[in-house]
Amino acid sequence: MMMNLKRFSKYACLMILSVVCLINSAYAQNRITVKGTVVDQNKEPLIGVSIVPSNPALGTVTDQDGNFTLQASAGEILTFSYVGYNTLKEAATPDMNIQLQENMVALDAVVVVGVGYGTMRKSDLTGSITSVSAEDLKKGVITSAEQLLQGKVAGLTVSQATGDPTQGSNMRLRGGTSLSASNNPLIVVDGIPGVDMNTIQPNEIASIDVLKDASAAAIYGSRGANGVIIVTTNRGTSNFSMNYNGYLAISSVAKNLDLLSANQWRQYVRDNNVTSAVDYGGDTDWQKELQRTAVSHSHNLSFSNGGKQSGVRASLSYMDTQGVIRTSALSRLAGSLSAFQYGLNNRLKLEVSLNANKDSYNPVDIRIYERAYNMNPTLPVMQNGEYTQIGGTNNNNPVEVLNNRKDDQTRTRLLGYAKAELEIIEGLKGAVNASYEYNSHQERFYTPSYAFFGIADKGYGRRRLGDYTNTQAETYLTYDKKFAGIHKLNVMGGYSYLKNMYEGFAAERRGFDTDIFGYNNLAAGNTLGLGDASSYKGTSKLISFFGRVNYVLSDRYMFTGTVRRDGSSRFGDNHKWGTFPSVSAAWRISEESFMEGTRGWLDNLKLRLGFGITGNQDGIDSYKSLSLMGTIGGGAYYDQASDSWKQSYGIVQNANPDLKWESTAQTNVGIDFAFLNRFNVTIDGYIKKTSDLLYTYPVPQPPYLYHEMMANVGDLENKGIEFTLGANIINTKDFTWNGNFTLAYNKQKVTKLSNDKYQTEAVSYGNLHGLTGMTGVYTQTLREGYAVGTFWGPKCLGIDEDGKYILNKDEKGELIYEDLGNAQPKLTMGFGLDFRYRDFDLNIAGYGLFGQKILNAQGMVISSMGRLPGSNIPDAWLNKGIADSPIFSDYWIEKGDFFRLQSVTLGYTLPVKNNWFSKIRVYATAENLFTLTRYDGMDPEVNYSGLLSPGIDKSIGESRDGDNYYYPRARTISFGINLSF
Repeated sequence: MMMNLKRFSKYACLMILSVVCLINSAYAQNRITVKGTVVDQNKEPLIGVSIVPSNPALGTVTDQDGNFTLQASAGEILTFSYVGYNTLKEAATPDMNIQLQENMVALDAVVVVGVGYGTMRKSDLTGSITSVSAEDLKKGVITSAEQLLQGKVAGLTVSQATGDPTQGSNMRLRGGTSLSASNNPLIVVDGIPGVDMNTIQPNEIASIDVLKDASAAAIYGSRGANGVIIVTTNRGTSNFSMNYNGYLAISSVAKNLDLLSANQWRQYVRDNNVTSAVDYGGDTDWQKELQRTAVSHSHNLSFSNGGKQSGVRASLSYMDTQGVIRTSALSRLAGSLSAFQYGLNNRLKLEVSLNANKDSYNPVDIRIYERAYNMNPTLPVMQNGEYTQIGGTNNNNPVEVLNNRKDDQTRTRLLGYAKAELEIIEGLKGAVNASYEYNSHQERFYTPSYAFFGIADKGYGRRRLGDYTNTQAETYLTYDKKFAGIHKLNVMGGYSYLKNMYEGFAAERRGFDTDIFGYNNLAAGNTLGLGDASSYKGTSKLISFFGRVNYVLSDRYMFTGTVRRDGSSRFGDNHKWGTFPSVSAAWRISEESFMEGTRGWLDNLKLRLGFGITGNQDGIDSYKSLSLMGTIGGGAYYDQASDSWKQSYGIVQNANPDLKWESTAQTNVGIDFAFLNRFNVTIDGYIKKTSDLLYTYPVPQPPYLYHEMMANVGDLENKGIEFTLGANIINTKDFTWNGNFTLAYNKQKVTKLSNDKYQTEAVSYGNLHGLTGMTGVYTQTLREGYAVGTFWGPKCLGIDEDGKYILNKDEKGELIYEDLGNAQPKLTMGFGLDFRYRDFDLNIAGYGLFGQKILNAQGMVISSMGRLPGSNIPDAWLNKGIADSPIFSDYWIEKGDFFRLQSVTLGYTLPVKNNWFSKIRVYATAENLFTLTRYDGMDPEVNYSGLLSPGIDKSIGESRDGDNYYYPRARTISFGINLSF
């Protein structure tokens, strides 16, 4: 019996072993090698996609080209997963080409957002922060980095008041907060605050985060009142890449003023029997004589290489932009170099970066525009080889003014920094940043002795130089810990030191015996007046302590608290230090159990609430709180004893030990929600109250030694609401359609201007000095209960039979001055549409401003029949019957609403992959295609910033008061190529 059992066991083992061998043989015969590529919806390779078969141990990830290889059974289900994309399951085949589709909500949640001295996941934010990726920035010819954000962020107004390529743009976030200080947001580049945004090449920007409310911006204390814009540039990567981007652009003037032609002028003279008219026999369009078809080009080459332990990136750009006005141009050479290195088992990270650029540009003399509008159209530009000149005020030849001058200016910018980050223990990191920023501006100007504006001086030369440096060091500790599975804590605290220095000099000379030297030898001039040589220097320091706490519970309850303590040398002795706190919280309602019924369509619902106090010290010069002496009484007196002129000095500024920052308290309520995995909506409402406004007030003498003084007195309030919609409308393999739309409303009011010590009822602004007949005329008022930029003057009741304005007057016959509207836009709007069909892509972008008023000062001056026949007038005003001299009234205040189709870009990506290129994309961009507006002036997008003259379309005149001068806006078509090697 025992023998049979042993024999049975032996046979059973042999049978089992045979079955196992057969199964293994069959299984081995069914195994295949799977090779494939994973790409996104734009057919770009995805790196690090996880591919998992039934046995997770046999899984793999895609390489830098999106390729993968693994062993699997034929037909076995493979799971493809990647953060921010929908998970896909596919049966295994030898060749697999997989395309993953973005999950908009999941992708949005993991976006990393710059919050100042660190980053956070977008899903954990409690403040109002808007992020713009490089792909969403403005397309086309960019001469000023601020233009990249135009129409992209709700509540952020980027106004480009002129088409001059040598001029920058103005930014304003949620309304202005100051009367005397800057209203521009603080710019932070790669963690370095206070940087000139144009130091960075536009092609090197990876993302921009806009901190809009005080709860987000308070970490920057006395510099955060106008919001903060955090710019993150491209860094070295863990793989090799080399890219070239270039374009060629052609620009022409989009719109000219429709003035009388020579034949229309002659017809008017004949019809009205004007015997005094002089016909010079020519046919000249003076505006077009100043203009040209401008050709511009730009080139950018970038290189990046590295691994997990180190990396380096370099970029070089050159841009040459012609203006549509002859002689105006801007060229820029820019470069950047950055590198990182890990050490101490990846616990230490070292990073260095250097960004530099040099602009060379040629502004134009803005007096040419008024001359062009004044000139008789029958007058030829030149006669007998000489520029034609006739007598009369502001009637000199504008082409001669443009050509017979030399204005060469350069601007150099440099930003270098070094960073070190050390993981001290798990979760605790220390960081040290040191940076140096240098800006230098040089002006070289010469008007020869034979030029119209140089004859009186017998030649005029000028040189100016200004340098500006920021030396900064910051260090902070960050503790980041997740514990018990539901708690996330991030604590940060640090110290900052900033030293600002500025200096410069200027020299000018007249009376040159020869013009051969130009501005290069001012000593050749024979006339040197008092004040023809000057210099200056100043410095200031800012020391700060700051901290922040972020706490997240169960990914649904978020809390953030920040505080910053700033000490500034600019402040008065009694207020050297200021404290700027903020607190905010958020609740992800969609994660609550009672929201289970909405999971099928509601992807995210989050409520945010924040309050904070920020400051603005930009309105305080380095020594504004001190008593200063300077030249008085004309600056000089004649000393008989020495038989010479000597400088006269006296008190020119009173000491103010109470001088301090402007303080802005802001409350923000926001809602974020996403639905149908296609739409993201953000709504924010805010109230901003700025206290202790800086303004210069009259003071009595005595006890004060000087008649005016800067003090903190006024209050200003902004209220608004913002709406942002992001839509992933269609997302298929061959066709995608994405869109975004922003809308923002803001209302401003000055609530206080005076106190018991410093008094003013109302101040007149908007000076029209420089316009014919407008000397001493002010058009705007600053007073309690009204917004900055309020037009104030008489109403026009009509035009009488003699062509005179009928102005509203009281019983005594005196003009009645009243509110005529405001220059600030009430509503701002932006939109963008992105389409992709296979290898074609299309981007459409536009923006608009609504609710603002514009003073058409240009039309007021040139639209009078009294200008004929000696000057010119617009064709449309020939039969209006206005014969009166220019008079300011609401007759010339118009609605400034407009919508501009900003750009349209059509691109095509060639399906090329070889040993030379991994990507070739060609595109064409059209800019400023049309503007919808009822404004009768040249262009409704005028300057809205500042206090001097917002919303005034001067377009002509002798000065750039408030930058409200005219330069024709261009319509541009560019052709470009993107190459990836």
